[in-house]
Amino acid sequence: MNDALKQNTRKLLGIAGFAWLFDAMDVGMLSFIQAALQKDWNLSVKEMGWIGSVNSIGMAAGAFLFGLLADRIGRKPVFLITLLLFTIGSGLSAFTSTLVLFLFFRFFIGMGLGGELPVASTLVSESVSAKDRGRIIVLLESFWAGGWLLAAVVSYFIIPEYGWRMALLLGAIPALYALYLRWNLPDSARFQSVKTKRSFILNIKEVWSRPHIRKTIMLWIVWFCVVFSYYGMFLWLPSIMVMKGFSLIKSFGYVLIMTLAQLPGYFTAAWLIDRIGRKWVLIIFLLGTSISAWLFGNAETLPLLITYGILLSFFNLGAWGALYAYSPEQYPTAIRGTGVGMATSFGRIGGILGPLLIGFLGSETSISAIFSIFCAAIIISVVSIALLGTETKAKDLA
Repeated sequence: MNDALKQNTRKLLGIAGFAWLFDAMDVGMLSFIQAALQKDWNLSVKEMGWIGSVNSIGMAAGAFLFGLLADRIGRKPVFLITLLLFTIGSGLSAFTSTLVLFLFFRFFIGMGLGGELPVASTLVSESVSAKDRGRIIVLLESFWAGGWLLAAVVSYFIIPEYGWRMALLLGAIPALYALYLRWNLPDSARFQSVKTKRSFILNIKEVWSRPHIRKTIMLWIVWFCVVFSYYGMFLWLPSIMVMKGFSLIKSFGYVLIMTLAQLPGYFTAAWLIDRIGRKWVLIIFLLGTSISAWLFGNAETLPLLITYGILLSFFNLGAWGALYAYSPEQYPTAIRGTGVGMATSFGRIGGILGPLLIGFLGSETSISAIFSIFCAAIIISVVSIALLGTETKAKDLA
């Protein structure tokens, strides 16, 4: 890349990544807040399951709606609207006193987050060279790990001392600065080059047309399985540690240690993705996720729980980075937002079911049996990529 292109790429990565970081901080804190709310509001396990699931319902609605809008009004306007929706919802949820009102705001937070992530990856994917596209998208995703780390630190030091409301406010305020940064961000030149903006219905039909149906089926299966297992496992990590007999504050500390492994997972995937390709990175990291999930679910001692939790974070978040790089490369520019938005929206249905699974089975079913279900879901995604996926490494976007 020449110097000007490198500078523009770094600027885009920084602006998109900064907001991505605070989105991840909110989702990460939700797992800790969920454990705190159980004590403050005396919630049942099933009620706790609904907190994560309502968030995912909002994400499913946001991914679908804003994916369609991104192909109609542009990537940048959607990028701004979704962050605004997320920020307002996050700030207001800090002042709720009932579970119903808290769930109401979590839905709108989820809409903003669900719409932003696929549109952000699409915008960045369309704005960098084919040679570096995979690495840059995975590096963008690595800001998610930074957000989770920040969430773990804030939760560990703030929630026990100042309460979960303060933690939510700390997450919402910096996102306003991210909104300011995005205001001067240019829209995708590829999107602007599309002369005719087609109707929503036509774009949806095109995603399922003969040239794209194989890729669409593959993406929908992978997104569902990955989101189902991720939200089922990671939103419950602090609560699972409590279920295994550790105190709330110790559980926060142990999850912080596990979360540290997300960054090397992203960086390893970023290094490999433009060398061995998207398919192999996804297959390797998803297989690692599946094995780690099974081992974590069956671990009983603290050293084993932390070790397998670290491996789970490393492999799972590396796979997420590769998936965000791979998804926009499946479709031409005119339907890219629609295609990626629909796939991630379907995936969020998995995010609804994952937390509910533990909520409904947790009191009667062993953690090892539940994690075996997540393990099997990841294996299904691996088979789907192997049979239906095509390699897109270094290919120019259509």
